[in-house]
Amino acid sequence: MKDKILVTGAAGFIGFHLAESLLKDNFNVCGIDNINDYYDVKLKNDRIDILKKYSNFNFNQVDISNFESTSNIFKNFQPDKVVNLAAQAGVRYSIDHPFAYLNSNIVGFLNIIELCKTQNIKGLIYASSSSVYGGNKEIPFSVSDRVNKPLSLYAASKRSNELIAYSYSNLFNLHTTGLRFFTVYGPWGRPDMAMYKFANKICSGESIDVYNNGDMKRDFTYIDDIVSGIKSSIDKNYQCEVFNLGNNKSENLMDIVKYIEQYLDKKADINFLPMQPGDVKESWAEIKKSMKMLNYKPKTDVDVGIEKFIDWYKKYNIK
Repeated sequence: MKDKILVTGAAGFIGFHLAESLLKDNFNVCGIDNINDYYDVKLKNDRIDILKKYSNFNFNQVDISNFESTSNIFKNFQPDKVVNLAAQAGVRYSIDHPFAYLNSNIVGFLNIIELCKTQNIKGLIYASSSSVYGGNKEIPFSVSDRVNKPLSLYAASKRSNELIAYSYSNLFNLHTTGLRFFTVYGPWGRPDMAMYKFANKICSGESIDVYNNGDMKRDFTYIDDIVSGIKSSIDKNYQCEVFNLGNNKSENLMDIVKYIEQYLDKKADINFLPMQPGDVKESWAEIKKSMKMLNYKPKTDVDVGIEKFIDWYKKYNIK
């Protein structure tokens, strides 16, 4: 019999795709999400409506920072494994809204991992972030690098998750796997991310803001590749590990803009700006450990992934 899997943040971009993939594989999935209004709740509800079509899915609108409500879900569903993707996202939002990160990313994470301990969960897989690398100069970023200089509260909260998980794994023999995601994109993506924002503004004839005068590079990772890495982590269920999940390529941001222009068949009006606080000039995932231990092999080149994203974007947004 297949494991019962609890997915927090199921209405989110990555949570939705993971939950649907698990449901297609006939896992029993319980999704929880607080459906906050950090971005348009219609997009979140539309994702959940798709998941609700599966008979092996049930959904609960719960905030993981509420211990009692979250505890009731654990007791009622009795998951075998937990994938914690619920978090307050966004580097720049953390500068002006610090308490949102404390509640969700610290208190919420502690609630989840404490319940995993007390309910004897087989394994916890949780979202970390490439932002933990901060201002590291060594490129590409390796999981063996020191990560003690976060440039944002968001990054600090994700690094704290890794440290809490390490302590619980050692104190209580809890299996934990942290996944450092690198700039995830694709259909049903987040409107606050650059790719979606660029598409929105280009379509509406507004100018797009490009920081550091366009001299930015990111390891853009297609959602299907991320989901394959998470599913492998669920399956392998290591004692205490952290992995990079990226595309192992660093793409020029201006090349991304060109692909979006190409697939929208519309030119962008670009407003070049200096670097923003908390941002980094380049990200690039070194994935040798992930390839070896998770059999992780990203397959989607960025031009193919952007075409798929724009195809979905047009269907969803342009009536």
